[in-house]
Amino acid sequence: MARRALIIGITGQDGSYLAELLLELGYDVVGMVRRSSTVNFERIAHIQDRLTLVPGDLLDEASIVEVLRSHRPEEVYNLGAQSFVQTSWGQPVLTGEVTALGVTRVLDAIRMTDPEIRFYQASSSEMFGKVQQVPQTEATPFYPRSPYGVAKVYGHWITVNYRESYGLHASSGILFNHESPRRGLEFVTRKVTHGAARVALGLVDHVSLGNLDAQRDWGYAADFVWVMWRMLQQDQPGDYVVATGETHSVAELCELAFSAAGLDWRDHVRIDPRFIRPAEVDLLVGDPAKAERELGWERTLDFAGLVETMVKADLAALEAQR
Repeated sequence: MARRALIIGITGQDGSYLAELLLELGYDVVGMVRRSSTVNFERIAHIQDRLTLVPGDLLDEASIVEVLRSHRPEEVYNLGAQSFVQTSWGQPVLTGEVTALGVTRVLDAIRMTDPEIRFYQASSSEMFGKVQQVPQTEATPFYPRSPYGVAKVYGHWITVNYRESYGLHASSGILFNHESPRRGLEFVTRKVTHGAARVALGLVDHVSLGNLDAQRDWGYAADFVWVMWRMLQQDQPGDYVVATGETHSVAELCELAFSAAGLDWRDHVRIDPRFIRPAEVDLLVGDPAKAERELGWERTLDFAGLVETMVKADLAALEAQR
């Protein structure tokens, strides 16, 4: 019989890539989606007929229990969150309810329904925030700099607590930034690649950005979801930093993206103070040595290749709309 996995947050970037991977591996894939007027199935439309989509909400533990009882997954991947840092400043309480307490609701539902379920929690490099050491490892102290980062720290530690207190196979992936053509337009990488494509097609003449000196460790989302799956195949649960170990600035991102569209970024990028964060994180760059050693993690696409892939996808999508 095929193994069954539940993906919470299946309609997001990571959820869609993870669903593809698990289908390739022969899993039955169940996706939990919120009942809302604006559910967007765009990222999973090409595989939707192979998925079982069920209603549930991280704000409602009873709905999670019902999904677990009805579908009996052997693995649960929690990728659901209010995941945009900027939004977390405007909606800090909602961010805490979903991104922090939502993890507790899932873990508690697993503990009560079937403690043999293996659980993956999507932790985040934003937990490091005002970094205490460079590069960051699994042992680096957290110092979050946004309500989102704070909520992710809670989600991370409650996962550790349930693992140690109840013996659950619960693992956290401390994922650094990971991007793809499926990234939301509100994230800076996609904002830049989509903006470059729009400028190249004459739809706009510039892109407005915040801090061009901000640096991030950016990888490819499809590479990262493979590591999530690998974590749940280990005999023992654990926490892993998943990163490229390289850092690039927003200015470098702009240079590569506009170059891929045949343009000089300096002619088309403007600074807008509205996009400067209240508190900027420091140099986020991860050390993936443990994941490489224990999980066999390696990436298939470097930063320049990733940016070029995203720009080409945005150009193709925009041209198809014309």
